[in-house]
Amino acid sequence: MTNLKSQIFELGRLQTIDSEIYSLKNEKESKPAQIQAIDAAFEEKKKRLAELEAASLNFQKQRKERELELASKEESTKKLEGQLFSLKTNKEYQAMLQQIQDSKADASVIEDQILALFDQADKAKSEVIKEKERLQGEEKTALEQKKRIEDRVKEIDDRVAQLDAQRAQIIPGIDKKVLSQYERILANRDGLAIVKVEGDSCGGCNMFVPPQVINLIRMYERIITCEICNRILYVENHEGA
Repeated sequence: MTNLKSQIFELGRLQTIDSEIYSLKNEKESKPAQIQAIDAAFEEKKKRLAELEAASLNFQKQRKERELELASKEESTKKLEGQLFSLKTNKEYQAMLQQIQDSKADASVIEDQILALFDQADKAKSEVIKEKERLQGEEKTALEQKKRIEDRVKEIDDRVAQLDAQRAQIIPGIDKKVLSQYERILANRDGLAIVKVEGDSCGGCNMFVPPQVINLIRMYERIITCEICNRILYVENHEGA
């Protein structure tokens, strides 16, 4: 094996690259969920428009039903009025007049309902127009947010490609067994395989590193890993790598 001290130095360089790659890939993985959240929020906002449109259609439907009812009532009144002159007794005549009066009163009530429904339909239509305008703004905002996310994903892909190229330049200088151990730890420890001993603590899990272990690290006779998190340990060496 080539000089372990230099190997550890190269692993440190590799870790800097891999840490950024790990962070970027994690960020990228979160983007589809962010886009889904934007879409879901916009769909939720569209429900209000659907409710207003349904209410507007319902007012129109009710108005048409009342208009048909009014036409039927007016036709019935005309028939009753046409029968007036065929009645033979005053009692029948008075009874018919009462029927006509009641029919006209019913028609008047229906006319009032139609007018009210016209007002309600106009208000609902106005609310639908306002809601559509508001939704246009919301849709524009949602599209802009999604575009920013898509642009960021492209930035991440470009940066990861750059980092992979840098990684490819470093890897040939690392012993295959050392690299294999590093990459195994990297995959199992959230993208962090080699850490500095900070004082007397592991830079990965913060657990205590005994002085004798620190001395072993400084000897560079073999790779020393943390007994707790299994990450490769190294110490600052002011004499250089």
